Amino acid sequence: MVVPMVRVTLKTVAEEAGVSVSTVSNAYNKPDQLSTAVRERVLATAKRLGYAGPDPAARSLRSQRAGAIGLLFTEQLSYAFSDPYSVGLLAGLAQVAETHRTGLLLIPLEHFDPSRPQDAEPSAQAMRQAVVDGVVAYCVDADHPAREVALERGLPLVSTIDDADERQRYVLIDEEGAGRALGRHLRDLGHRSVGIIVDGRAPLGEARVVRPEDEADLFVDSRARLTSLRDALGPQATVTAVFAGHNSQEAGAAGAAFLLDRQDRPSAIACISDVLALGARDAVHQRGLEVGREVSLTGFDDIPRAEAVGLTTVRQPIAEKGRLLGRMLLDPDYTERRVLLPTELVVRSSTGPAPR
Repeated sequence: MVVPMVRVTLKTVAEEAGVSVSTVSNAYNKPDQLSTAVRERVLATAKRLGYAGPDPAARSLRSQRAGAIGLLFTEQLSYAFSDPYSVGLLAGLAQVAETHRTGLLLIPLEHFDPSRPQDAEPSAQAMRQAVVDGVVAYCVDADHPAREVALERGLPLVSTIDDADERQRYVLIDEEGAGRALGRHLRDLGHRSVGIIVDGRAPLGEARVVRPEDEADLFVDSRARLTSLRDALGPQATVTAVFAGHNSQEAGAAGAAFLLDRQDRPSAIACISDVLALGARDAVHQRGLEVGREVSLTGFDDIPRAEAVGLTTVRQPIAEKGRLLGRMLLDPDYTERRVLLPTELVVRSSTGPAPR
């Protein structure tokens, strides 16, 4: 016969230790209000009975504070620790969280396809159950159900994607302006045949041309940068946009291989991230071509390795963006609701005049 286990509670520990329930609670939550001897006796009794302490979810409900903020992003969890841009953003966000003695909960989401809303239900449920005081939506589409769940719960939400919703606050860069600066740079160098590598929800390695009906599968920042690059290159340019999966060097290499092996090889390849550009650079070298002379190459973000390889790119203040996202959630003295951070076109050796 299986003997049911008796649930040990604060009251159980208090009776066994010969103290009040409030004394047991203070041993965990307000240790400075007890003598060392009393607290050690309470904790020893709790350990002997197998009591691990007050339930954190219940405690947060009573205190109305979870002591953590959530970061929503539509990638696998490992991406947050492997992508250089994500690492820089998290570092800035963590600096502010540490200052406010607040934890950080990473919440990876499924991509939202409006034609298949049922696929996003696990993400919405994860947001319903998350014990957090506020939320950072990192490159999450404005119509993603998890964002709406957070807002319905009344949680403060700060976003890196612009959206006309007064319930949210925003830390942004001028995506369109930055894309136009890159496009003008390539146009002024005489490039009239340009490939653009974007990231999206395609199987990794299977590069294909982006058709109008595919643009819904692109990540939101990819769409903005692609549109502005096309506009700046002008109607005289032949532009071929491709994608080969999410933001990774493998996807960049696959996209560049697709472009470089075409009969009408472009004279320049613009990538909407430095990570994609690093992969594209590998593909250029594998074909015995010289970056900056036979094929110009650009990225976006200015991650640390970009300077080392001479990559022309758009610099954005990655860590500062993370710090501002944190301050908007945690610093009561920071009242800005919408911040537009500056970007800078950084020209290096990976771009040059179009070959004659």
